[in-house]
Amino acid sequence: MGWISTVNASGQHNLAPYSQFQNLTWDPPTVMVACNSRADGSLKETATNILETGEFVWNMATYDLREWVVGSSRDWAPSVDEFDALAIPSLPSVHVQPRRVAGSPVQFECRLTQKLLIPGNTPEATAWLLVGQVVGIHIDDAALTANGEIDVLRFKPLARMGYRDYTCVERVFQLNEFTGREAGGIAHLQESVHV
Repeated sequence: MGWISTVNASGQHNLAPYSQFQNLTWDPPTVMVACNSRADGSLKETATNILETGEFVWNMATYDLREWVVGSSRDWAPSVDEFDALAIPSLPSVHVQPRRVAGSPVQFECRLTQKLLIPGNTPEATAWLLVGQVVGIHIDDAALTANGEIDVLRFKPLARMGYRDYTCVERVFQLNEFTGREAGGIAHLQESVHV
């Protein structure tokens, strides 16, 4: 899930969750978010702000932050700053202008690199697919295990399942067999290959 913070050219901040968020590659780290339109076809503030300024921040949405995540999903008026309206503590970013969610254990500061308008059969089904390069990564020290990995079981990242259903990560397991293609030469994979 992408809990995306943005700011427009006038300094008006926005925070909203998006189900269609995905990591795309790691070198350089690149992510995408898809922003659907409103029923009348107009853009939501997230898409408007990213297209206008070329910047956004992904904030990890966690189980403990779920009420703020859902609260920020309301279709607020463009003049409403969700950080202020919901009393969500924020931190300044280092490389981009949008704020970061202070309670989020991981945040990515991003700059827009590509955009693609995806037509829908209805105005609200039309979406902007916005691709951003990660230019800054913030990880709370408390989010790390003793061996330096993010402790996802502690923070329980959220995912949207559809309807009003959400889930969170409560179980992690490793697989030792890598199937489908040869794993050799892929530096970030640690799985062992069994023949």
